[in-house]
Amino acid sequence: MPLYEHVMIARQDISSTQAESLIEHFSTVIADNGGKVVEHEYWGVKTMAYKINKNRKGHYAFLKTDAPSAAIQEMERLARLHDDVMRVLTIKVDAHVEGPSVQMQKRDERDRGDRPEGGFGGERRERPAFGDRPERSGGDRGGFGGDRGGFGGGPRR
Repeated sequence: MPLYEHVMIARQDISSTQAESLIEHFSTVIADNGGKVVEHEYWGVKTMAYKINKNRKGHYAFLKTDAPSAAIQEMERLARLHDDVMRVLTIKVDAHVEGPSVQMQKRDERDRGDRPEGGFGGERRERPAFGDRPERSGGDRGGFGGDRGGFGGGPRR
């Protein structure tokens, strides 16, 4: 059977036990339709990048499943109908990664060796001095004004 990974976001105003019962509910839906949940994790309440249904935070849950596509479609259909579930992301994978997900690992346990020495930008480069910069050609061709005014570079109409 195909392997899938799911991330669900539930409303922030439910309790953590209710969020974990949602995981159990959708696990039974998958099991009833011929699949199985290999592993599940409750990630807790996290802040989202943007508001969804007037919520800034949400309960995150992660499931690894081994199920036929009909079971996944039924689970997603029920998740769309459920009032507490805001979003579900399902990804088909070739193999499940062993061990805890990246969200569950501690920050100091993560591999940080691939980051360059100088931060995000890599090695530091020197900027050329003002006199070494090339001259700009084309005269006054736009910008914020000059003698023609306005924002554009063309004649005023």
